[in-house]
Amino acid sequence: MSRTTLGVIVGNRGFFPDHLCKTGRERILALLEKMGFDTVVLPESVGKFGSVETFGEARACAELFRKHADDIDGILVTLPNFGDERAVADTIRLAALNVPVLVHAFADKPAKMSLADRADSFCGKMSVCNNLRQYGIPFSLTALHTVDPDNDSFREDLQRFGATCRVVRGLRNLRVGCIGARPAAFNTVRYSEKLLERSGITVETLDLSEVIGRANRLSSDDPVVKAKLDEIRAYTQTEGIPAESLDRMARLGAVVDAWMRDRELAATAFQCWTSIEEFYGIVPCTLMSMMSDRLMPSACETDIAGVLGMHILQLASGKPSALLDWNNNYGDDPDKCVVFHCSNLPKSVFREQRMSLQDIIAASVGRENAYGTIVGRMQPGPLSFLRISTDDLAGDIVGYVGEGRVTDDPLDTFGGFGVVEVPNLQLLLHYICANGFEHHVAANLSEVAAPVYDALTTYLEWDIHWHA
Repeated sequence: MSRTTLGVIVGNRGFFPDHLCKTGRERILALLEKMGFDTVVLPESVGKFGSVETFGEARACAELFRKHADDIDGILVTLPNFGDERAVADTIRLAALNVPVLVHAFADKPAKMSLADRADSFCGKMSVCNNLRQYGIPFSLTALHTVDPDNDSFREDLQRFGATCRVVRGLRNLRVGCIGARPAAFNTVRYSEKLLERSGITVETLDLSEVIGRANRLSSDDPVVKAKLDEIRAYTQTEGIPAESLDRMARLGAVVDAWMRDRELAATAFQCWTSIEEFYGIVPCTLMSMMSDRLMPSACETDIAGVLGMHILQLASGKPSALLDWNNNYGDDPDKCVVFHCSNLPKSVFREQRMSLQDIIAASVGRENAYGTIVGRMQPGPLSFLRISTDDLAGDIVGYVGEGRVTDDPLDTFGGFGVVEVPNLQLLLHYICANGFEHHVAANLSEVAAPVYDALTTYLEWDIHWHA
């Protein structure tokens, strides 16, 4: 995962202690460096210790930010003292970066409340936030109103904010590929390209006949095909898989790789059945699993909104995502269920995995045409889930996000699967059904619901429900 860069604004107000800006700036920058953030900040020679108070200092800071616009993922406003509310808002407006903003205020110490040491950042933060609202600048807040940089809570704030910044940047000018038409039996995965385009997300389409045609033109001796075959064999166990099936996968994978490079695509969704099995002779699950594991998420059944959820969780966590079905109850436990796909899950989410036959579809297309799934059980641990959907009737992008865990409860079944525990699961299932959400859900072995919710609601203004 690439490093996140923050533009840092150190707020100052003249009749409060200037020395707090010096020590506060030093502590914030040292913490950010220790946590792996890159920073863009005024040098100490500008203003009072590199702080922003006057309009001229605001302009200087904004010009610095604009020079680094391609690098800056978000802005941290830190208030070692009260801070000048106008200067902070002017800096962000003049910089015009359109990135997330986190407002932080230092905490006063009861033993240091004299004129020489009192910060009043508690109060100043309210004034800064008031001005940001007046200027129409969206912003995020720390969990505690005032917090010392050494507090673990502030470190968690920064980690969450970094994830928020990555999601927002990663969705801007995003390009996603749709390979094939929506399977006729899956009305549930309909989506609006126009609503996605309004949010800066472009969908490139490729007819399945073109993919199959290009794959059939490739020779098994072509270097790109041989390289892809080696990659497949290095990725997973292929014992018992016919050589012809592996060759077809390699040729198909080479075509998709080239198309994604040419179109500069970050994610894909496949028409995974039954045309590709009947007319080409494999299931594409292994190729999709490999892409997802390389942080290029790929969803089945042309679920573009589903792969968008996978990409968002991946941006927040830096880990591969999977697309799952909310599939079965787990006995009588109301907070547990079985999640499943047949499957194209990335191998990183599995406890163990191997290439296999797609048992469900083999009965209708023949076993010889149904090799290529990745099967196994998901590893236990924390889980974040997200569903994105385009609500054409409301003209909005909607969704829900939450957290749970993958358990180690006993289960003997097929495909890619896991048992998941979600607090108040029955309320979530009721919400899904009552609001017409799809049976697919993106999942990630992480805890990133908070920054995902912040990014999608505060900065993209999507209508997202947080199940907590």
